[in-house]
Amino acid sequence: MDRPNAPRHAHKTAGRVSTMSDTVGVCRVVKTRLGPVAVSVRGRGTPLVLLHANPGDGRDYAAIVPALAQRHTTYTIDWPGYGASPPPPQPRTTTAMAYAEILPDVVAGLGLRRAAFLGNSVGGYAAARMAITCPEMVSALILVNSGGFTRPNVLTRALIWLKGTEILTRALVGRLPRIYLRRRTPVVEEMIARDCARRGDQVSVAVEAAVWRSFMAAEHDLRRRAAEITAPTLLVWGVRDPILGRDGRSAQRSIPHAVWHPLHAGHVPFAEKPQAFLHAVLPFLARHTSAGSG
Repeated sequence: MDRPNAPRHAHKTAGRVSTMSDTVGVCRVVKTRLGPVAVSVRGRGTPLVLLHANPGDGRDYAAIVPALAQRHTTYTIDWPGYGASPPPPQPRTTTAMAYAEILPDVVAGLGLRRAAFLGNSVGGYAAARMAITCPEMVSALILVNSGGFTRPNVLTRALIWLKGTEILTRALVGRLPRIYLRRRTPVVEEMIARDCARRGDQVSVAVEAAVWRSFMAAEHDLRRRAAEITAPTLLVWGVRDPILGRDGRSAQRSIPHAVWHPLHAGHVPFAEKPQAFLHAVLPFLARHTSAGSG
């Protein structure tokens, strides 16, 4: 499939990692089995990897990166098919599990031995799975309305099946974010505008629908394995999220040592209530990250 809308940056990589300038930092590109993955790097300090939702891109973190970058080197990843990362070779077979599987390779490609991870939705799923499978690489874990903790039932299965169709996904482009983003801020308005701009992008729609379909897979359910997470964990949850708001308590039960911090927000609390989000996250990172990371 041809992609009608060009990504934020055009890039070619001859080696494993290439570097180019970015309006908010330096953009590095790491080769993976799903294709090149763009990573915006900003700040200086202990490493912190930021993982966005489906759909979305690294710019969703714009409201909090400046504050985080004062104390950390932030690595904001664009999943394949979003932002500056081109789509995978077969967009219609993209899965949440495939994103999770390339994450250790991306981190290693950036030269990081150990980092803190902050993940939202499918990004939270990938971060949590990495904390299970590669615990030595995760110094701290922050899950924000994370995937992987939904209790399957008739309604959730029906929702996933419907949203996994390209017809419905295309119809909801630009509309669904207006429902799950409950507070309007400048960054939220930009997120909605970016989503509206995807209406004619058949590849982006195919990727989004395919990732939704993958939520039906048994391996997407982390509830049993999450007890294996040993990294200090903070759950920052927008309890007004109509999609994953109720899954916060499931995540809390699955990760007994996790700190629970609910916010009166929707699916993306760091864009909807950035100051309240930072008030919870910055002290947690100060306690659980050190100069020995990275």
